[in-house]
Amino acid sequence: MKVIGAMLVIVSATVLLLSMQESSDSAVQTKIAALEKAWNQAYKMGDTRSLDSLLDDHVVLINDDGSTQTKSQFLASIKGPTPEEQQVAPESITVRVYGITAIATGLFHASGIENGRRYNHYDRFVDTWMFKDGKWVCVATNATPVLH
Repeated sequence: MKVIGAMLVIVSATVLLLSMQESSDSAVQTKIAALEKAWNQAYKMGDTRSLDSLLDDHVVLINDDGSTQTKSQFLASIKGPTPEEQQVAPESITVRVYGITAIATGLFHASGIENGRRYNHYDRFVDTWMFKDGKWVCVATNATPVLH
C-alpha cells in the first residue's frame, strides 16, 4: 500500500510539474511573439533605441543575401520611417521554448514602393531568443527569401 501511495504522489507531482511547464511555455511563447512584432514595428519606424534593447550585444545577424552584420552595423543601417514602406510584419510565428532559450520561426512580409515600383517581399525567418539579465533578447537571426 505504501508503494502505491508513493507512486500516486510521484505521478501527481509529475503531472503538476508538466502542466506548470506548459503554462510557463505558453506565457513565453506569447512574450516572444509580442517581441517579434515589436521588432518589426521598431524596424519600420527606424526606432534604433527599441531595436537596441531587443538585440543582444553579441547578436548574430545573417541577412537574406547571406551576409552577416554586427549589432552596431545593423543599427547603423536602419533608416527612419519612410512612407514608401507600407507594411513590415510577421504573417505567422511559431515559438518553441527550451528552458531559457526560445526559437521563433515564421514568415515575414514587407511591402511598399521603391523607386516608383510596388514590391512584396517575403522571408522565412529563424530568431533565437535567450532570457538574459531578467529579459528576453534576440541572440541570433536568419532570414531566407521565399522565391515562389
